[in-house]
Amino acid sequence: MSDQEHTHNSFASETKSLPEHVEKGSLASRIHAVQRLHDGQEQGGDHRLVVDVKEAEREYGLDVASALKTTEDGSCILWPQPREDLNDPLNWSEFKKNYTLAIISLATVIPDFSSSIGIASLFPLSKQFDTTVDHVNNLQVIALGFLIGCAVAPTLTAFAVTRCLQSFFSTAPQVVGLYFIKDIFFWHQEARKVNIWTFSFVVSPFLGPFLFGFLVERQTWRWAYGIGCIYSGVVLLLIVFFLDESMYDRKYFPAPTSPTKGLRHRVETLVGVTGFKMYKYRVPILTAVWRPLETLLNTRILLACIFMGITFGWSIGINVTLVIFLQTPAPLGYGMDSDQSSAMYLTPIIAALLGELAGHWLNDFVAKQYIKRHHGVFRPEARLVVPYVGSFWATVGLITIGASLGKLLSIAGVIFGWGMLIFGIMLIVTSMYAYCSDLLPDRQGEISALLNWARVLGGFAVGYYQVPWAERSGALQVFGVEAAIVVGITALVIPVLQLVLPRFESEHRE
Repeated sequence: MSDQEHTHNSFASETKSLPEHVEKGSLASRIHAVQRLHDGQEQGGDHRLVVDVKEAEREYGLDVASALKTTEDGSCILWPQPREDLNDPLNWSEFKKNYTLAIISLATVIPDFSSSIGIASLFPLSKQFDTTVDHVNNLQVIALGFLIGCAVAPTLTAFAVTRCLQSFFSTAPQVVGLYFIKDIFFWHQEARKVNIWTFSFVVSPFLGPFLFGFLVERQTWRWAYGIGCIYSGVVLLLIVFFLDESMYDRKYFPAPTSPTKGLRHRVETLVGVTGFKMYKYRVPILTAVWRPLETLLNTRILLACIFMGITFGWSIGINVTLVIFLQTPAPLGYGMDSDQSSAMYLTPIIAALLGELAGHWLNDFVAKQYIKRHHGVFRPEARLVVPYVGSFWATVGLITIGASLGKLLSIAGVIFGWGMLIFGIMLIVTSMYAYCSDLLPDRQGEISALLNWARVLGGFAVGYYQVPWAERSGALQVFGVEAAIVVGITALVIPVLQLVLPRFESEHRE
């Protein structure tokens, strides 16, 4: 077979037959049908997204393709298609979109930042309440806590209760962020914006120990929780005065809007009146309750959650327990004082920032190369190249940390190992959120909640067993096993998501 024939056959196999309602009907109805293709539910659920204008002309026809809006340079079709409606969040100014993302990212910092305050207070808490560091550490990982209650708690029991209560409420920003990103940004921008948003919760667990480790050495630990309260209050005010609702029902033509405007609309939106008025356009309550479980039963999402929980878990686990390794006297630790161990937490902050910068470029580069090789068509599995890179750095980082802690080598080994681990985790997190979001674009809430649940469950569980395990078997064995688990779960899950399941689903459709 000649190269020309092979290229023609490959190109033909990539082009799918269109649904009847796209091939027939008025131009307006055909355009509306094409606009729904980006949700992955059309064309047999094969998750194809046509982003190249020439490929759109071939598949949808010249009249439909020419009516689709594109980027300013015409290189990419805009998905979703913005409407001629001022209420469409896709039509917001770039300034408004970016400050919305900034507020959501600041809010996303709160849960893990609040939790990490306890890391800086670990030894002062154990001293004041006359208990062991390990016992206080177990209470820290139970939950995030009511910050005001933590700041004024008279006993360790009251402290633990308030920590539990906040966990029920504070994680919401780590879920709704993906909603906002999907609502206000186009598909070709989403990976970069998800990268910024995920950076906020990857870096947030390290801010507390870095900022407040110096404070609790000189002031009471209650000041650390008080400052956490102030930060949360400032973010709350930003939400109340500047954040606008981004929900827009694209399944309706035209989309329904709230009858109230101005200050009344803002107040009603904040207290839930607008949601009550618009309930008839929303998903029924029983459907809303069932959808997270239905989403989790999707094989790809389930595997992604398992992969996320296991790989991301080590980054939270080391954050919770490393302060014990650093401040415990030799031969079990480095015997650092509070100032020295606090300065160590600058390492993962810088590493997360480097991971954000690398992911900002790498995710787009991988997607563009995939589109170029597949004649202007994108599929979610294109995102799954990046987790290999992230897993490599995470594995090397864990081995380096284990060797350094196990043999009490130079602290530089811990610094470089920790940096490589967080750099790799940052790449993994962004790519997995982007992959799942592309896979089920209409389930961004369920996806965000499930991935968040997986990473928190996997991470905070590590704090319960990592220190006793290291005391019994040594840090080298602990982190060596964790590195082996990262390699194993990557080898088992990512190729299945990338190659096996897409091929199986394609054969099943045929």
